[in-house]
Amino acid sequence: MRFAESITAIVVSYDSAEVLPACLDALAGEGVPALVVDNASSDGSGEIARARGAVVIANLRNEGYGRANNQGVAASTTPYVLIVNPDLELRRGAAAALLAAAELYPDAGMLAPRIIEPSGRVFLQPRSLLSPAHLNRAGDMDIPEGDACLPFLSGACLLIRREVFLKLGGFDPAIFLFYEDDDLCRRMRDSGHALVHVDGAETGHGRGRSSGSSAKRRFRARWHLAWSERYVAHKYGLPVPSGIKTIGNIAKSIGYGIFLNQDKMFAHAGSVAGAWAWQRGATALAREHLETVA
Repeated sequence: MRFAESITAIVVSYDSAEVLPACLDALAGEGVPALVVDNASSDGSGEIARARGAVVIANLRNEGYGRANNQGVAASTTPYVLIVNPDLELRRGAAAALLAAAELYPDAGMLAPRIIEPSGRVFLQPRSLLSPAHLNRAGDMDIPEGDACLPFLSGACLLIRREVFLKLGGFDPAIFLFYEDDDLCRRMRDSGHALVHVDGAETGHGRGRSSGSSAKRRFRARWHLAWSERYVAHKYGLPVPSGIKTIGNIAKSIGYGIFLNQDKMFAHAGSVAGAWAWQRGATALAREHLETVA
């Protein structure tokens, strides 16, 4: 089945050459056209996407995950957009099942498939900083039997009504990375739209394989994780993480430095730097030299 008039898949790539071919091949196998927003990759991700027939928006700089998705949605014209991480692969019938569920549940603003990790585990998000306490759960969440409304859906794969997405302003453009999907889910729910987990749609997800890893990238990622956590907490009037957490990360960074564990040293140092940046009023966009909010 082909969905060219109904769905556009938006794939944001950033040095994703290792996983992008399988992602795009799976979309093509389902008949879903892909629009790849390439965030200034240095590994030929854009060329790989073009060779597989995807429309490519080539950014001259890394715009971040949510902002790049906003670009892709704005450039699409179909009533639905399918946000897809480059390390995720649709399995047979997933697109049809998601679209059928969207027609069945007209109050659903976003729908997500079953996400199967390499271990075979079904990934569901049991907790969120932005969720009411009574909806948060300790440990793993029970896997729904059949379709179910959930408080949050993973941003790894989301079928979204484009009109609703645009009306809500898309992903918060002030966020460069992390918590942008939690924030969008929160705004969807607050505006009266359901979030539906679709049992009959299945995908495979290689978590954390969207781009290569290095100590520098680990520092950058943890910087944004710490900054975004504080940003969204403040946005919704929630308590921001205490200084004790930052002190703990300082101690861990020093400790791992003593034991010459560079990856973990840089990770915890990034958490400290991101927390301190937010505390002194610095923005994620300024760090990335993205002075304007698009």
